[in-house]
Amino acid sequence: MRIERITRYPVKGLSPEEMEEVALSPGEGVPQDRRFAFAQGDSGFDPAAPVWMRKRNFACLAANAKVARLRTAFDPVTATLLLRDGDVAMTADLSTAEGRRAAGDWITAFMGEEARGALTLAEAPGHAFTDIPEKAVSLIGLASVAALEEQMGKALDPLRFRANILFTGAPPFAEFDWLGREVLLGGARLRVFKRIQRCAATEVNPETAARDAPVPLALRKAWGHADMGIYAEVLEGGRVAVGDAIVPV
Repeated sequence: MRIERITRYPVKGLSPEEMEEVALSPGEGVPQDRRFAFAQGDSGFDPAAPVWMRKRNFACLAANAKVARLRTAFDPVTATLLLRDGDVAMTADLSTAEGRRAAGDWITAFMGEEARGALTLAEAPGHAFTDIPEKAVSLIGLASVAALEEQMGKALDPLRFRANILFTGAPPFAEFDWLGREVLLGGARLRVFKRIQRCAATEVNPETAARDAPVPLALRKAWGHADMGIYAEVLEGGRVAVGDAIVPV
């Protein structure tokens, strides 16, 4: 089994950044992954006392399919965020209050009627805006996605599932058998602790922003569950790169 793609999502719900390699640290997820989120005006998120909150408190694909239209890029060296909707774009310096406010104003205007008050760019040191409270790395076997494509009779971009690691070389859904086991991922060691239950976010086409595939329903009909992929915690850090091996132990 080998790693085919590594991705991170600097802003929760928005577009991915592909990476050739990443350095994982114990107890952490992929660096810069879900570091930011656009909090809805009624979310009550407090950056001074951050707690895990459900995704619908933020701009997210499950509730806001239109955010798939946005193309984003984040430079952690300069703290610069690019937001683009077609020909309309803006760049914000997230190291300044003015830049963060400008990003919030831009996304609020973009969200239109789906904005519940003014959205704000949320960030808190050490906090990640993940779909589960635990910090983890998410993995999906591409054979699992292919099995679902065959079942639905429809091509599915694996990016619908927003995983950090996509890999080949295992039978469909073989990764579910790793639950409770350790896995060598490149130079890191991880422990698989949870299957990923899928929601309405996976119905959204990441290219067109159309809600065009009932993925959770199809999974339930075919396999009796709505799961695709696994979460793993990093036990021992190390370098992980495209092409590296994955070895359950």
